[in-house]
Amino acid sequence: MFVTGHTSSGDPTDLPQSQRKAASIRDVAQAAGVSYQTVSRVINGRPNVKDETRRRVEAAIQALGFRRNATALALASGVTRSITVLTSNTVLYGYAATLQGLEEASRAAGYALGVRVVTPEDDLDRTIASAADAGGGVVVIGFDRLGAAALDRVPAYVPCAAVVEAPSPGRTPGRPAVWADDREAARAATEHLLALGHETVHYVAIPASTGTRRSTGPRAEGWRQALQAAGVTPPTPAGQGWDAQAGYEAGKKLAQNTDVTAILCGNDDLALGVLRALHHAGRRVPEEVSVIGFDDAPHSGFVTPSLTTVRMDFHGLGRAAFGLLRAQLDTDQQTPGPVPTEPTLILRESSAARAT
Repeated sequence: MFVTGHTSSGDPTDLPQSQRKAASIRDVAQAAGVSYQTVSRVINGRPNVKDETRRRVEAAIQALGFRRNATALALASGVTRSITVLTSNTVLYGYAATLQGLEEASRAAGYALGVRVVTPEDDLDRTIASAADAGGGVVVIGFDRLGAAALDRVPAYVPCAAVVEAPSPGRTPGRPAVWADDREAARAATEHLLALGHETVHYVAIPASTGTRRSTGPRAEGWRQALQAAGVTPPTPAGQGWDAQAGYEAGKKLAQNTDVTAILCGNDDLALGVLRALHHAGRRVPEEVSVIGFDDAPHSGFVTPSLTTVRMDFHGLGRAAFGLLRAQLDTDQQTPGPVPTEPTLILRESSAARAT
């Protein structure tokens, strides 16, 4: 499921500025009691405007939250429009594919795209200020705690959109955002394994964007909800990272337990490590253990056995996030952004009925 939005009290004045109807140059002119040509001269820094008139126009601009149309600004100044992406990773498939979608959409719209990789050692406020000073707006990829922290620190006056984990039911991010319903997708993948006759499903977790426990995050929540609905007590999640090495370490421990017959992994990189660990332990997939990954990374269909996984439309999420940001930057842009496809369970060779 693709969702965007904010929570609000219903009063338009309580909505974030980015969600209100954008003020036009004529709105500013009416509020200041001047012509729109005078407003244009003020925002372009032209002379021949009285100081008192200039102050009145500037006060109206601030009160209405007026932002000059990005297209008009580029045409008038010759400056290329640009946006900056804040992300903690550019290598893992979900991040890289989201970046690709952002780049494709921004290039098609005539925007230049810059990428700023944030690290735990960064001064987030300084990093965000530097990104904002580059002009345009900011897109935050908030799949992890560092990305979520960066999103929380973006000042309200900076145009911003985000790609995030599915939020908890009834809650939405404070800024325009897109996400996929990976909570429901994880629940469906777990239910599929239970329907194949597996008594329980073990989970190798990715780190969540909020909290510190491995049982948090939408994918872990969907897995846990499916087990609880079936009357099964969820096992303790395994896993300490994002990559194949983390999956391998978790898989070695799970392989030692002969009662383990089904494993759901938080992403395909973890699943790759789990498959290798099971192979080294002499546990056959899927004859003895079924494994399901998440994301449908390009390698997932070419490992042996090919990986059953949840396909996520990260390219679509990136394109949709750019659409949300462009709507803030370009007040003439009325076309809604593309809607990503819903997560889909892709059945391959690594999952099968539990051996009796």
